[in-house]
Amino acid sequence: MKLVLATHNEHKVAELSRMLEGLDVEVLSVRDLPDLPDVVEDGETLEANAVKKASAVSAATGLPALADDTGLEVEPLGGEPGVYSARYAGPDATYDDNNRKLLAALEGVSANRRRAVFRCVVAVAVPGGDVRTVEGRTAGSIIDAPRGRLGFGYDPIFLPDGSARTYAEMTQTEKNAVSHRGRAMRAARDLVEELL
Repeated sequence: MKLVLATHNEHKVAELSRMLEGLDVEVLSVRDLPDLPDVVEDGETLEANAVKKASAVSAATGLPALADDTGLEVEPLGGEPGVYSARYAGPDATYDDNNRKLLAALEGVSANRRRAVFRCVVAVAVPGGDVRTVEGRTAGSIIDAPRGRLGFGYDPIFLPDGSARTYAEMTQTEKNAVSHRGRAMRAARDLVEELL
């Protein structure tokens, strides 16, 4: 059975593909299927965006599709950047741009008040319109300067609770064991098996 990952983000394709290893599916990405329409992530929630992407790609390809949307919710910023995490510093922002903007917004905020939660919602859609979602969360804090060279996005500045290392200082296996996406994908594996 083929399963399409509804993302253009190469880092996510690699990470999600590893998390699906061992399932009886052939994992494709939207890059493997040219001429798919771009899906605008204009939902007001992570769930809305994940469902929209998975549903659109499944409908366009006639194949089951998996999509995720992830947001970093920072407590002293009222939950920002949240659903806008990927484009926090603007529509063409780089990971570094987003990290710089977030660190600037937290300047002067003490370490014990820099609480944050990383959330990931995964949607699995099958042809015909059936869509199911699961969510993973990891609580932690935002440090005051990037650390580590692994991972992507906000990984260098997110320190999960119970760890002395940021996501960007962990191997992929270590990160998957504690991350929001790892938790969501463990639940999504069950969904994929059930739906397929």
